[in-house]
Amino acid sequence: MNKVETINTPVGSYAPDFELPGIDEQVHHLSRYLKKFHAVGVISMSNYCPYVKLYLDRLKKIQLKFYKQGFTLIGLNGNDATQLPTEGFENMKAFAKVNELNFPYLWDSTQDVTRSFGINKTPTAFLIDTEGIVRYKGMIDDQPYNPSAVKENYLTQAIASLMKGQEIYPMETEPIGTYLLWRK
Repeated sequence: MNKVETINTPVGSYAPDFELPGIDEQVHHLSRYLKKFHAVGVISMSNYCPYVKLYLDRLKKIQLKFYKQGFTLIGLNGNDATQLPTEGFENMKAFAKVNELNFPYLWDSTQDVTRSFGINKTPTAFLIDTEGIVRYKGMIDDQPYNPSAVKENYLTQAIASLMKGQEIYPMETEPIGTYLLWRK
């Protein structure tokens, strides 16, 4: 694992705006999503991370559950494809197709956006309100290995609270996952 300095966007601060290519061959802007949706969930992802694979079905269910309420997920891959070729753009397209992702999957080839968010593990969830403020950061839920044993649906609870205008608790949890590969 290569250590690099990250900015670490804390809960309560503005999320870094981005302009990144998606597997749909379109350029995606966070600011445009925030104009269209009441809330956006950014999830750091990886094609090889076993934790991401454990959470994919749950992420797709979250997208289905909240999309009609004005929410969308965005997958963000910021791993170094030079060290780990499975993370390249074409492999992201294949990963999304095989796993039938129902949300955008973006590539941060420069790692600038990943660094600005302060991401160091996949998956890490960020819930961003319509004003661009990070309202939740951390784990998706408390049971990566056993979905039927989940006691705390952190991201789902945070989205539901935000949509109802209620306080989010907890606002931050420590992510569990695979460390990001930084460019050398």
